[in-house]
Amino acid sequence: MRVPGQRRRCSTDLSALCGTHPVNLLTKEARSSLPPLYSTGDTPTENKIVRVKFFTPDSNWTWYAVEADDEGSDVRFFGLVDGFEREWGYFMLDELAAVRGPLGLPIERDRYFTPTKAGEL
Repeated sequence: MRVPGQRRRCSTDLSALCGTHPVNLLTKEARSSLPPLYSTGDTPTENKIVRVKFFTPDSNWTWYAVEADDEGSDVRFFGLVDGFEREWGYFMLDELAAVRGPLGLPIERDRYFTPTKAGEL
């Protein structure tokens, strides 16, 4: 029986259905669209193609993924982070899944985002 307000724990078999499990943030299709880390190193930053967008629905933080590599059960991204400042850097899928905005809402993936040059964001 589930107690109101109690967080549901994910079992191995049900992990794809539980809350903000990383599987819900990054589909196989979205993951396969991201080239490997360092593969766009020769591309000027304004011409890099952002392929996946994550955001906090109750804040102004946004993560734009350009490249990614699997690291065990996690994924490391390289991309543009727009929060207090805009800066390029690395971020992990598990970290995104753990973050909550000021109202307690989890990070979401923009399902309607279309690949865009970083200079056009």
